[in-house]
This record gives sequence, C-alpha cells and structure tokens, in this order.
Amino acid sequence: MTNKLFHASIIIVSAVSIASCGSQPPPPKAPPVAVNVYTVHTGAAIYFDSYPATVVPLNQVDLRAQVTGYITSIYFQDGQHVVKGQKLYDIDKQQYEANYSQAIANMNVAKSSLDKAQQDADRYADLLKQDAIAKQIYDHAMADLQSNKMQVASAKASVDKAALDLQYATITASYTGTIGISQVKLGTLVTANQTLLNSLSSDDPMTVDISIDQDEIPRFEGLQTSAKAKDSVFTLVLPGNAIYPQPGSISFIDRAVDPQTGTIKVRLTFPNAKDILKPGMDCNVRVKNNGAGADFLLAPYKSVVEQLGENFIYVASNNKALSRKVTLGTRINDKVIIISGLEDGDTIITDGVQKIRDSSDIQIGVPKTAGKQ
Repeated sequence: MTNKLFHASIIIVSAVSIASCGSQPPPPKAPPVAVNVYTVHTGAAIYFDSYPATVVPLNQVDLRAQVTGYITSIYFQDGQHVVKGQKLYDIDKQQYEANYSQAIANMNVAKSSLDKAQQDADRYADLLKQDAIAKQIYDHAMADLQSNKMQVASAKASVDKAALDLQYATITASYTGTIGISQVKLGTLVTANQTLLNSLSSDDPMTVDISIDQDEIPRFEGLQTSAKAKDSVFTLVLPGNAIYPQPGSISFIDRAVDPQTGTIKVRLTFPNAKDILKPGMDCNVRVKNNGAGADFLLAPYKSVVEQLGENFIYVASNNKALSRKVTLGTRINDKVIIISGLEDGDTIITDGVQKIRDSSDIQIGVPKTAGKQ
C-alpha cells in the first residue's frame, strides 16, 4: 500500500514538472549582428607580380695565365673600370722573347736549305733532260726539296707558337667592364692555365635572372615580343626597397623547364650606366600585370574569411549573411582581385565577419560602394 502511494506521488510530481516546463516561453532570438557592407563593381586595376631575382653580368670571365712565369707588371687598380684591349698584367717576357728569336733563326736556316735544295733540283732537272745524270740522282734531289719544304713549314709553326707565347705574356681585357681584386702580386710565379689572376665582368647593360612557373611561359613570351613591354613593365626593387630608375626588358627565355621544380629561367636586361647594379645582388623584379588597365572585380581584403584552406566572403541579402566561396587573385594594397565567386553589384560584408555565420541575421550600416580603382 505504501509503495503504491509512493509511485503515485512520483507520477503526480512528474506531471506537474512537465506541465510547468511546457508553459515556459522559448529562449529569446539572438539580435542581428551589426555589420558594414561594400558594394563591389568591376573596375580598372594595375598591379605587379613580384619575383625573387639575382643580378648577373652579361659577360664574366676568369683571367688565367696561358704561359708560365713571374708577374712583372700590373696596370690597373682593384675594382677599376677597364676598356677592351687595355693591358692588365705582364709576365716575364725574357724567355719568350728568346724563344721567338730562336724560332726566327731556325726558320731562316730552313729557308736557306730550301733555297739550296730548290737550286739543286732545278739543275738536276736540266741535266736529266740531256741524259747527263742518272734518274736516281734527280729523284733524290726532289726528295731533298720536299723535305726542306716541310722543314720550313715546321719552322714557321714554331715561330707562330713562340709569337703566341710572347703575346700571351701580356694579358689584356677582352671586353669593357670592371676588374676585380687581383689574386696575384708583383713577383708571383703563375702557372699556365692554372693560376687564377682575376675576374672581369661587363657592367652595362646588366642582366637579372628570375625563375617563373611553366604555366606562365605564354605570358612572358607575349611580353618578350610586345612593344609595350619596353615601357615600365619590368621594374627592379633593390635591397632596401628602393626602385631602380631604369625599366628592363626580356633578353631571352631559357630553352628548357627544370623537371625538378617545374620552373624556367627568364633573363632580363637593365641599363647600368651609373654602375648601381652589382653582380650577385639579390633583388626583386616587379612585372606589371598583362592586362594593366583592364577591368577586374575588386573586394576589400578584410572581407575575406579563410576556413580550412579555402576562402569565403559573406554577401548581404535580405538582412542575411550568405557565405560564398571565392577564388582570389593578386592582392593590390588593401584590396584583392576576385577571380570567381562574386558578381558585379554584390553587396559584401566587410566589418563584423568574425561574429557571423552562414545565414546569420545582420543589421546593415551605411554601405560603401567601390569606385574606379
């Protein structure tokens, strides 16, 4: 009896509780989030793509001695600007002058022997016509003549070799440029084709190398042939973010793509009359977008929300925030090019995006409208 009363009490209490819960009002609806919006329109835009670059000389050569000997003269100051044909080093010439004189003397002796052999051959030829000598004597004379001709040719080759050695004892600049720090001093013994004397590099114009993705090859091929590419399409950003005052142009695009990186080298040429660009300098090349002045859809970059590696923008519609997945292009100052995901005239949310979700209620402030960029 007691148990029945207990269970009945529980049922009555539960019913009362359920009745009391059912009578409670629903939780209040969250107030709309206050946001600012921006109306996007298609407009003109100019932007630059940036590529890491290295300055390299158009020509550079390591100077090495082609003969062995002691350095007897140095005709420049380290780092000096030199012109083509200017003397740079002298190597002791005494031995090479003596070798040249000896070669000349040997050639003169060979020529004298040749003259005698020629006279003998001519004389024996006349005697042979008169049957005054045996044919064998004439044959021997002709063989001696041929031998002497070859000796003269050999002697002449020795003269040419000695003349080259004597010429190589003086080292000159092969082109106009800047000479580096000398690796040898006066009196240093240098060995032919081994000892590094110095390095010489051209300095005007200067070239700059960049690497581009293989997908960009058609774009750069178009810039290579375009007359507009001569006018500020390629600019150089120096260390310290200074802009180099002279624009560049494409010198050539390398013949092959690197299979390891999928990139290809592009070489640009820049004037360098004031010697501002130095070999090995790290800088950045800015390339004006191929459609400079064309129409693009631009949105404030702060309106972009990144989630799990994808980009979204909230569009305001009927006081609701609707999420749109977008594809971004190049960022231009505080804006970014929208490649896909938005349409001209869309009203997007710029402030308050951190507080909203897809389909959130919003309270719109004063909208801003995109002007021509």
